Amino acid sequence: MRPGVRIAGLGHHVPGRKVANAEIEAMLDLEAGWIERRTGIRSRYWAQTGDTLSELATKAGHKALEASGLPRSHIGLVLLATSTPDHLLPPSAPLVAHKLALANAGAVDLAGACAGFVYALAFADGFVRLQNKPALVIAANILSRRINMAERATAVLFADAAGAVVLSPSDRPSQGILGASMAAEGSGYDLIQIPAGGSNRPFGPELELAQTQMTIADGRAVFTRAARMMTASSQGALAAAGLAAQDISRFVPHQANARIFDAVCDTLGMDRDRTVRTIAEYGNSSAATIPLSLSISHAERPFRPGETLLLAAAGAGLTGGALIVGI
Repeated sequence: MRPGVRIAGLGHHVPGRKVANAEIEAMLDLEAGWIERRTGIRSRYWAQTGDTLSELATKAGHKALEASGLPRSHIGLVLLATSTPDHLLPPSAPLVAHKLALANAGAVDLAGACAGFVYALAFADGFVRLQNKPALVIAANILSRRINMAERATAVLFADAAGAVVLSPSDRPSQGILGASMAAEGSGYDLIQIPAGGSNRPFGPELELAQTQMTIADGRAVFTRAARMMTASSQGALAAAGLAAQDISRFVPHQANARIFDAVCDTLGMDRDRTVRTIAEYGNSSAATIPLSLSISHAERPFRPGETLLLAAAGAGLTGGALIVGI
C-alpha cells in the first residue's frame, strides 16, 4: 500500500512593523485606495533593522515543530524556500537547522521564487515517503530590502513573512500529495527580476543600486501569464489526483494579487468562498504566502481529516505549479 504523509504541524511569523497602504500611497503620490483596488492589499509587514531572514524562518519553523509534537531528533530534512537568503553563500538552511537544534537533519535552500514552497513541499513529501522520516519545509522572504520604491509595481506589492510545515509519515494513503503538476515558461524569464548581483552581472563599484532591486517589466503580462499558469497547473494536479474542482475543500493560492486567484477560481469553476485569503493584511511575500496562509487558515478553522487542499503558485522565471494535498 502506498504510504501517506500527514501535515503534523504548521507555523508562521511576520516582522514587527506593519505598513498600511496610506504610507506607501503618500510616498508614491497615489490617491487613497489605489493599491487595494488593484491588488486587494491593505497592509503588509516589513522587516526592521536587525531582522534577518534566518531569524524569520527559525521563528516560523519553531512554531511548526512545537505544533507537531515531534522530537527534533526525528527531523531528517529541512528545506528553505527563499529568494532572499542571509548571504549569497553559504545557504541559510543549515543555519536555520542549527538554530532549531535539528542535529540529524540535512538542510538546503531552494530558489523557486513565488513557487518555491510548492516545489519544496513536493520534494519533502517524496523524502518522507522514501526515508520514513519527518521533514520541515519553511518558506521565508525579506522582500522589503529588494524593493525599488521608485517603481510603483514592486513598491505596492511585496512584503516580508515566513511560514512552515512539518510533514510526517502516515499509514493513511489518502494523506499527503495526491496529485501534482509543475510548469515553467522560460520565455518570461525577464518579466520579474533583480537585474544584477548574480554571476552574469556581478557586484562591482560601478553597479547602480537600482540594478540590485526587484523590477517588474510588464505587470499586465505577469498577471495574464501567472493566472494561466496557475489555472493549467491546477487542472493538471486535479487530473493527476482524479478529482474535480468541486472536490476541493480549500484553495490556497500564492497571494500575488486577489484578482489573479479570483480569475483562477472562475476558470476552474470553483466557488470563490473556498479560497484562503491573507493578501489583504499580509501582502505578497513570494514563496512564504502559501505556508503563511495554511497556518493562518488552520488557526482560524482547523483542518479536518478528509479535507482536500489545492495549492497553486506562479512567479518569476516563470515557474509555477500546483499540488493536491489530502489532510
